[in-house]
Amino acid sequence: MMKKVNIGLVQMSCSENVADNMQKAISGIREAAAKGAQIVCLQELFTSLYFCDVEDHENFKLAEAIPGPSTDTLSAVAKELGVVIIASLFEKRAAGLYHNTTAVLDADGTYLGKYRKMHIPDDPGYYEKFYFTPGDLGYKVFETKFAKIGILICWDQWYPEASRITALMGAEVLFYPTAIGWDTNETDPNTNREQYNAWQTIQRSHAVANGVHVVSVNRVGREADQQFWGGSFVANPFGSLLYLGSHENEEVHVQEIDLAKTEYYRSTWPYLRDRRIDSYDPILKRYID
Repeated sequence: MMKKVNIGLVQMSCSENVADNMQKAISGIREAAAKGAQIVCLQELFTSLYFCDVEDHENFKLAEAIPGPSTDTLSAVAKELGVVIIASLFEKRAAGLYHNTTAVLDADGTYLGKYRKMHIPDDPGYYEKFYFTPGDLGYKVFETKFAKIGILICWDQWYPEASRITALMGAEVLFYPTAIGWDTNETDPNTNREQYNAWQTIQRSHAVANGVHVVSVNRVGREADQQFWGGSFVANPFGSLLYLGSHENEEVHVQEIDLAKTEYYRSTWPYLRDRRIDSYDPILKRYID
């Protein structure tokens, strides 16, 4: 039996104007829906510029409750269009307590819940520990109208443990809303190529290791010293690219995937069958020394 699902990816640039960014995202959702999308994923922190390139207390004003104004707006869009929306937002949980959070809205507008980013980076240009408390909801899957989906966020994509756990919870597709790019002060083009290739390769490996489709949606455009590299993509459970976005352009793409093929991939290369769960206790250590 075929179980085909149309996945929409909205790769866009952002500005300082939150309202404009929201409207651009909604326009992207509408375009994806018109192309047949059933599940639409937006990029990480799409309502604003990527503010984590600096440590500035003024940026906390961008945060909002979840559920809250943005989820209310997108819930109405989801209901109108009959699509699932995956929306990455800056969550204000309480005074002085903030998360990098993705909300999931079902095709009837129902707020299904949220995933809080578990792995928080602190690197030049990505000072997220200044803003975000690590997620405390654990890994999450969401039963949407069209598929059971798992959500992870940007820096989570480097951790095979996160994708494995989410897949073991029954996720049929792994989604990664993302904001990552090149440092414009880097003059070595080979360094830039290697960074992008590493980012794509690690996520394609999650597709292979877990026998699921992976969807990664990244932003594009120049912001301060970051050239966000776009390159959004969809990979099948053998890691083959079904879609690859450009590095330069805003794009709305809809990709059909067949979830019924998961059985084929997982039975052809039965990694889940051969896992030695009796031997994995050392993974809970920070380092084995």
